[in-house]
Amino acid sequence: MPRDLPSAAEAARILATKRTRPIRRPPASAGRRLSGLIKQLDERFGSGPETLQVRWREIVGENLAARTEPVKLSRPRNGSGGVLELKVDGPAATLIQHQAPELLMRVNLFLGSGSVDRLRIVQGVVKRAQAAAGPAQAAQARRRRAQPLDAGLEAELVASVERAPEGPLKTALLRLGREVLRREPGSPS
Repeated sequence: MPRDLPSAAEAARILATKRTRPIRRPPASAGRRLSGLIKQLDERFGSGPETLQVRWREIVGENLAARTEPVKLSRPRNGSGGVLELKVDGPAATLIQHQAPELLMRVNLFLGSGSVDRLRIVQGVVKRAQAAAGPAQAAQARRRRAQPLDAGLEAELVASVERAPEGPLKTALLRLGREVLRREPGSPS
């Protein structure tokens, strides 16, 4: 027995009087659910070396940041101050060891009083953060830009390498000659 479909007016009346199921909401995102737990863990254990690495130049200054890098922050279970492991360029390790009290003071100022009690110095190759240097490095590059030679010295230099074949060798010889003439005591600098 075939069933007749309701007309448009009847369908509108049925939909107005009948209640439909509510639309299911999707579950909350994982980040939203975990944010409370993450806040509790951060309050309990604090931040690690990642936060130090991001702001290391601000904490210790340009000179020390070029020679050191925070690697690991170990905290004991009893809640006392931790140990900060620093990777240091080989020859600078002694300098860093003598400046340890000042470094500890600066790190504790950033992380909170009593966060770090000791430094562990490990010698190794420190990654230079080129992008983080910003305007200071740009200013240093501008200062390093070499002054041109006077016209007479430049002409002598070009004449001396005139017989060399065109190419990278001749370019390298000209560049070397300019640097040597700039550094000679008799040349104008």
